[in-house]
Amino acid sequence: MEPLKPCPGEEVQVLLTSLAEPADQPATVTVDGRSMSRAELLDAASAVARDVAGAPVVALRATASLETVAAVTGCLLAGTTLVPVPPDAGPVERDHILRDSRAELVLDPYPRLSTDPGAPARPATATPPTVPVDLDRRAGAWSAPPVAPESTALILYTSGTTGPPKGVPVTGAAIAADLDALAQAWAWTADDVLVHGLPLFHVHGLVLGLLGALRTGSRLVHTGRPTPAGYAAANGSLYFGVPTVWSRICADHSAARALHGARLLVSGSAALPAPVFQDLVALTGLAPVERYGMTETLITVSSRADGERRPGWVGTPVAQVRTRLVDADGEQLPADGETIGELQVRGPTVFGGYLGGAGRDDFTTDGWFRTGDVAAIGADGWHRIVGRATTDLISSGGYRIGAGEVENALLAHPAVREAAVVGVPDTDLGQRVVAYVVAEQIPPQELVEFVATELSVHKRPREVRIVDQLPRNAMGKVQKRSLIDDFE
Repeated sequence: MEPLKPCPGEEVQVLLTSLAEPADQPATVTVDGRSMSRAELLDAASAVARDVAGAPVVALRATASLETVAAVTGCLLAGTTLVPVPPDAGPVERDHILRDSRAELVLDPYPRLSTDPGAPARPATATPPTVPVDLDRRAGAWSAPPVAPESTALILYTSGTTGPPKGVPVTGAAIAADLDALAQAWAWTADDVLVHGLPLFHVHGLVLGLLGALRTGSRLVHTGRPTPAGYAAANGSLYFGVPTVWSRICADHSAARALHGARLLVSGSAALPAPVFQDLVALTGLAPVERYGMTETLITVSSRADGERRPGWVGTPVAQVRTRLVDADGEQLPADGETIGELQVRGPTVFGGYLGGAGRDDFTTDGWFRTGDVAAIGADGWHRIVGRATTDLISSGGYRIGAGEVENALLAHPAVREAAVVGVPDTDLGQRVVAYVVAEQIPPQELVEFVATELSVHKRPREVRIVDQLPRNAMGKVQKRSLIDDFE
């Protein structure tokens, strides 16, 4: 079914126009085994819209549930700014988000299960009133005054690795521009069945994985949790995952082979290790599409459904997005595939600034967003993301070393399952390379020598620490700041 196309000037609800579909269509939204048709979703969302109408900002305890899908849809219908809150957020994080965003209501899919009976009592004024999301409540078609596409549809919060999470206002226009660019890049249509099990409070799971399906008209199967068995059983054509998900699927050969009939596997939110890329090709017959983006920019760079895919490279800018590399002095660097510098981005998907005016220096005087990521750009426009300037670019003994290159070298060793490389302070070298590795029993020095034979000797880790697991956030990104703090 081809999704309905909005007329010029229509409200932000243009994101949801594919909800209208023939009544005899099968259920098109499934979350953790529960399904509903888009007509049923629109009815349930209209009830939510009535609940939140008039509230400028509403928070949502964003569980992996049909209730969350209805709540997100209802807020967009009402033109209310939605603030997704991680369902496992602790009281400090939750209170910061609610206070910073000035949310007036909290939508909760499971309000009776949200209170820890063992937790100390909190003041009644500590949180806004809670409104339950009940799918049994239905309402007629919702109609509201048009909302300008430039209005804020979502406030998403950063991971807070360098301080309290910052609020990122995202407009309906930015979301629409990004989803349309990705639909073009990935040949994503209403004929697809999108499968993922990602959290519904980040760009990857919420904007791409939910709103993308509603905008393109594709069916959505959310597996609840991103397990290999769940992905294997879903019978999708388009799959979204983070590197941790793809690594676990590759470790389950039967689950990986079950994806052989898919059209496209998409990886993002962190760099996909080259060995996992190669395992996916061997087990599924599909080379994964990698893409790059941030909460502040949405998805800005990607390889294409009909084009080449290269391990370690994330493709070229999507439609209407421009990128450039600069050095520490702000001078533009050459796109030669080797020179690395800070990646800057501009385009319709980029936000206008943090909530409350934080981070004003993150934009250049000529309007480019400073991503804080280090990258190289080839003459053909392909991008290789080295990582965060603060944690993934290591200056050691006068050399600039990308942590990802050393990590891929370590992962090439058969005993290594996971690896994270950081730079720690060193009085002689400035920084020295230290690797944290999840591996079978192996002497750390053997891994040091292995990297020295694979890469230039100066890139070898000066120390290897064997650990049981690496600290990760909800999207599977390794929390390198935690490793550096632990070392120090």
